[in-house]
Amino acid sequence: MRLMSWKAADEVGSRLPELEPMGVVDIGSNSVRLVVYEGAVRSPTPIFNEKVLAGLGRSIASSGTLDAGAIETALAGLVRFHAILRILQVKNVRAIATAACREAANGSSFIARAEKALGTKIEILSGEQEAALAASGILMGFEAPDGIAGDLGGGSLELIDISGKSLNRATTLPLGSLRLIDASGGRLEKALVIADKEIGSVDWLASGGGRKFYAVGGTWRALAKFHMAHQDYPLHMMQGYVLSTENAIAFCEQIRKGKRLIGFNSVSKSRREVLPFGAVVLERLLRQMKPSEVVFSAFGIREGLVYKLLSAAEQERDPLFAFATDYARLRARSLEHSVELCAWTDALFGPGGPNETAPERRLRHAACLLSDVAWRAHPDYRGEQSLAGMAHAAMAGIDHPGRIFLALASFFRHAGPAGKADEVAELSSKLLPLLSPRLLERAKIVGAAVRAAHMLSIGRPGIIDEMPLSYDKDRLVVRLPKSYAALDGERLQRRFATLAALVGKSAEIRLVR
Repeated sequence: MRLMSWKAADEVGSRLPELEPMGVVDIGSNSVRLVVYEGAVRSPTPIFNEKVLAGLGRSIASSGTLDAGAIETALAGLVRFHAILRILQVKNVRAIATAACREAANGSSFIARAEKALGTKIEILSGEQEAALAASGILMGFEAPDGIAGDLGGGSLELIDISGKSLNRATTLPLGSLRLIDASGGRLEKALVIADKEIGSVDWLASGGGRKFYAVGGTWRALAKFHMAHQDYPLHMMQGYVLSTENAIAFCEQIRKGKRLIGFNSVSKSRREVLPFGAVVLERLLRQMKPSEVVFSAFGIREGLVYKLLSAAEQERDPLFAFATDYARLRARSLEHSVELCAWTDALFGPGGPNETAPERRLRHAACLLSDVAWRAHPDYRGEQSLAGMAHAAMAGIDHPGRIFLALASFFRHAGPAGKADEVAELSSKLLPLLSPRLLERAKIVGAAVRAAHMLSIGRPGIIDEMPLSYDKDRLVVRLPKSYAALDGERLQRRFATLAALVGKSAEIRLVR
């Protein structure tokens, strides 16, 4: 039997066929990276990601030039990136360079060689442009952000104030991790003095007091990964990981003082040299700014570049719904049916039912959109596979409790509110303690509602709308047209009774004309 070609397989569900892939090459002071996104959309999915740790900015502070060996390493990486882009047939390529290249005396000559190696024009960003792109990355990754974003690279630290869609004051400081190593001679005590002086020169930092600080950049992501390992945190997702300001300062201080902490092996060898200097910058920044909490972001200038290319209408889309809609199109049996479930379950939280906040409604609708994406898995494993898939999906616009809600709602949709004993025991020791009792109860309700709905619609669109839910005193009622009366039976009754019990009601399946 002839196997399906790669192109044919791609067209039937592994990618959204109308999207044109986009490549971003980011030539930073520490790393040179290529990311190819599925397309320039509100929730971009990387289909290829590779970096070369060249260290271009290692000697900027002392010599004012890019290191010769680092240049050759970077150029070799760019030659490979050019070949990869050709193989992937990526026509839309944007290349940018940051602090090291704009400040080095030999930066222009390197860029000329780099453009030849990569086969495309490279834009050297100013500090202000770099800060704006970092902020745009935060807008891409978070819903209505409010605070100060800090992007720590190898050569510089960009700070910018964000309020909703508004980008306010910004500045660039010479506090990149490699640059700080060079300027301090590798001495943390001197690095601390340098950091305090530079950060103290920013007179508007007090505007971040009591607001969020969004931490961007590879060194700070490595620090967050270290903290996750140190705390044995079960959800290994960088995007949206949160630390209180006090905990973040204490952890950074321990790193600066050379404490041997559990979880250090989670830090890649390439990041171990720069991590203490990144910790110094974060510690001194937090002490002066006094934000409410630190939120780590996997989205940075590359995602910000994609965001800037979107239309105003696309930028306004909810990032969580953008992801959920695209993922349901690719994986669910019917996106239309998933959308219908959002409206069908609205009645559960209407008059007579549990109250619901606007953020909870948003999560419920996302859970409905994603409720059928595991249908191709074996029935015995749909619960656990959807649990892992939702918890670790590359979605934006959601915090960690929200992720866990979506994961558990999907799990309960397949496994039932009680789940399987061994799976629940594992969940109880890991994810369940991270979710509030209120959200846990709502995850069970949403999961039970979708389970009951599929007994009525059989997963097909255009049916569930004819069978609305309502409350009648102490009863949860589903109206079943007589044309669908044959759907009634023990299995439907059992699942509907489970749903009714979760909202504190008895169940009634009412036949109507």
